[in-house]
Amino acid sequence: MISIENVCIHAGKFRLENICLSIPSGQFGVLMGRTGCGKTTILESIIGLRRIQSGRIRLFDQDVTDMNPAARGVGYVPQDGALFSGMTVRDHLAFALMIRRAGSRQIQQRVDELADLLGISHLLKRTPAGLSGGERQRVALGRALSFRPRVLCLDEPLSALDAETRSQMCELLKSVSRKTHVTTLHVTHNPEEAELLGECRLQFADGKIECLTKA
Repeated sequence: MISIENVCIHAGKFRLENICLSIPSGQFGVLMGRTGCGKTTILESIIGLRRIQSGRIRLFDQDVTDMNPAARGVGYVPQDGALFSGMTVRDHLAFALMIRRAGSRQIQQRVDELADLLGISHLLKRTPAGLSGGERQRVALGRALSFRPRVLCLDEPLSALDAETRSQMCELLKSVSRKTHVTTLHVTHNPEEAELLGECRLQFADGKIECLTKA
């Protein structure tokens, strides 16, 4: 479960006041809103990259408001993927597990599992420069899922993709959600993405979040 309660965020003249949001455990939540309305700011506050002035952030039954990002254990896919140019696809999938000092056999098994899940087994030796936009986002998604987070945050990961690739990625995200049961918050300004992906659809406008539908 992802829950934010009466959260206030101030960044210069930009302010969000008394924001509330809830996504049930295991569901794929989509937060829609126009560009610049504060969707990414809300996402960053959940991850721990943005300090809030007041309110509470809860992930499942744990209050994480004052925790650092690493302690929150949230998988994160930024809009541009943020892949490291000198690392192979295999390196990216192993990265979070290596930081957590997992065993080499465990890392290898998880990398192979993710590569199969995301359809990128044939890309493991490549670096980001040799990947298409859709392939880059698959790698970024695999890196975010590698340590089996209970919460996954996606910041407009499909916005730079062409229509065909975007459709393929939507199908992949739905498949990953079904197989992993990770509670997901996906932010977008694209209503078609929201319709295709969202079990829990939320609209952010005029500083308020309205729940449009729940599965």
